[in-house]
Formats: sequence, C-alpha cells, structure tokens
Amino acid sequence: MNNKYLKTLEYDKIIDKLSNYCKTYIGKENLKNIKPSFSKLEVLDLLELTNEAISLIYRKSNIPLSEVPNISVYIKNLESSMVLSNKPLLDIAKLLKISREVKEYFFNDDDFDYSEYESLHSFFNNIYTNKSIEDKIFDVVIDENTIADDASPTLNSLRKQSKKLEQSIRDKLNSFIHSNTYSKYIMEPIITIRSDRYVIPIKEEYKSQVKGFIHDVSSSGSTVFIEPISVFELNNEIANIKVEEDIEIEKILANLSSLLYDYTDKLKYNLNLLGELDLIFAKANYSIEINGIKPVLNDTKYLDLKSARHPLIDKDKVVPIDILIGKDYSSLVITGPNTGGKTVSLKTTGLLLLMAYTGIFIPAKENSSIYVFDNIFADIGDEQSIQESLSTFSSHMSTIIEIINKATSNSLVLLDELRIRY
Repeated sequence: MNNKYLKTLEYDKIIDKLSNYCKTYIGKENLKNIKPSFSKLEVLDLLELTNEAISLIYRKSNIPLSEVPNISVYIKNLESSMVLSNKPLLDIAKLLKISREVKEYFFNDDDFDYSEYESLHSFFNNIYTNKSIEDKIFDVVIDENTIADDASPTLNSLRKQSKKLEQSIRDKLNSFIHSNTYSKYIMEPIITIRSDRYVIPIKEEYKSQVKGFIHDVSSSGSTVFIEPISVFELNNEIANIKVEEDIEIEKILANLSSLLYDYTDKLKYNLNLLGELDLIFAKANYSIEINGIKPVLNDTKYLDLKSARHPLIDKDKVVPIDILIGKDYSSLVITGPNTGGKTVSLKTTGLLLLMAYTGIFIPAKENSSIYVFDNIFADIGDEQSIQESLSTFSSHMSTIIEIINKATSNSLVLLDELRIRY
C-alpha cells in the first residue's frame, strides 16, 4: 500500500500512539517498519496474537518487560572473544534477568491452560534463560566501577592486605599530624590522597621542615600535599598490590566473559523475541485503551462496522457510525452538509481496516465484520502536492488516475469530494 494513502488515513498517528505503549527500544525500532498486511492468514495471526496478549493481561496483569540495554556492540565483542568490562557484563546480566522474568511470567502457573495461547507459546518458550550466569555476574560485578571482594580468593586476600597497609599508613600519619613537633606545620588535621598516594596538607612556608615528596599544591599555593618519607614504602606496597589487584580483576572479567562466548546467538535471539513481544503487548494495551474488539474476518467481501469510532477523536466527543457495504451493494455514497461527518466516516472506515490489518483491535461493537482487501486507496481532502508543484485539482486527478490503474475488484477505494470542476 502506498505510503501516501497510509498518511491520508492517519495511520502514522496510530503508530505514534502505539509507540507510547512500547517499553523497549527494539519494540520502537520494529514500529518504524510496521505495515498493515493484506493477507487474510497473516491478519488472522496478528489479531490472534493481540487477542491472546489481552487475555494474558487480564489474567496475569501486564508482561514484566522493561527497557532492555542495547548490547549489540557487546555481542560483537564476545563473538571476537574479547573481554568485557563491568558495564557490558551488567547489561547482559540485566537482559538475562528480564528474559527470565518474562518467561516465568508465562510459564510459572500450575493451573495455566497453555492450549489457550498457542500463538504466543512459541515466543515465550524460545526465550533463552541462564540464571547461573546471570547470578554469577550480579554476584561478582557490584556496579560499573566495582568488583566484589569475594569474586575470587586471590582478590579477597589482596584487598585484605591493602586494607591493613592503609590502616598502618593512617596510624602513622595520624601520629604525625597530632605530634607536638609537626602539628604546627599542618594546614588541616586530615589525611587525603593525591596520585593514589596518602598525603597530608602542609603549610607552604613549612614544606622544607617535612621530609617527603610533594604530590600537589593547592590552587592558592598556600598548601602543599606531602607524602612523608615514613610512609613511602607502605604507599609503594599498596601501589604494587593495586597492580596485582587490577591483574586479578582482568582475570575475573575474562572468566565471566568466557561464560558468554557460546551464547551470543541466543542473546541476539532474545533481543528479537523481547522486541516482538513488546510490540504484541503494545498492540494489546492500546486495544484495551480504546475499548477495541477483535473483528470477524469474512470471505464474502463486505464490511459491517457497528458503532465504529474514529480512534483519534476524543472518546467523549466522537459520534459512532455504522458502515455496511458489500452485501447488497458494492458502492456507497455519503451525502450531507459541511461538517456533517462525511470525511470522518471515510477515514474511520479506512483507518479501522488498517488497524485490524496490523493486529490492533478496532473501536467498534462486537461482531463487526471486515474483509481483507488486496489494497486500500484513499483520496480524501484537499491535499496540495507541493513536491510536484501540482494544483489541488491536478493532484486529485493524478491520484484518481493512479487508483483507476491499480485498483482491482478486491480493492477498497475511498473518495472524498469527488466532483468535476470547470
């Protein structure tokens, strides 16, 4: 179907509405490529997916789906056997957690009759979960900058040594700060860190009285930060342990990364599945919001829309309409005064069909029946074709010629203000 007809019928505005119900970036990305289907079998499948999703929402509340991290780059790194840092590992663990919760949402119910959800079953069933890897990552990686002390015995031992040394340095520096000999040289009685070394703030005029190494000077120049010679070796030991700690952390990250090397395809597949489920449940939630119904699909090429409402008009102001065409007659002329609702009726008819063809329930009464046409054409309103610099009338004529050339006996044609102009 030509995009200009979709725009004429305001299909793009429905897609914008639908995006508000998507919870993931993948679902929203999928929306950018969504189009109505003109295959009855596909439409039946789409509507059934929405129907089952609505049933699940009423039975179990909404799917526990939240924004998933974009791990595409991390997957490529894993495919090259690279070592991931903290954040990528946490993002993958988050994806595994969301995947597990979504799968449990569907399957963790002993009284659940899965035969009622044949269309959705495969989506949930194919989600990959690995709680072992998920837990290992969350246990080891505390945040983007921190690895847990007990991530390995070696790391635990190194950090205990480091803490003992730090305490020894603090004890020595505290004695220095509060000694009768040096207290008058101290700008403030505090211990601080410069260049990963423990230092104390000394008044600039007394810097020569303290044996040690200057690591920094205050912006005013009145304070120098000195590492006393008495803690030099202890600071060196801490620095050496820090190097060993970094090496051990790299080993830990390498081990965690290696756990994921064999599952990159499953991670990619999970992203796709969660994106598809996000879109399915977005359609379901939007359908609920507009009080939509699942239309009946007939094979005899007729429309019977009962109390159909335009979904973009305030539900408290919209006037429901009945549209019946295709049984006793194949053409329908709507007449009436200006602002009488003729254009809205045409747009409502076309838009509701496009919604159904996308798998969205339509705002109408139960037992409304529709046909899956092979195309929908619409020439509605006085659109000016600026791009081709055509007059309004010429633009209409160009559209109508296209419709005449392309429409078949199984197409739906919606024409507004069709008249000869002299």
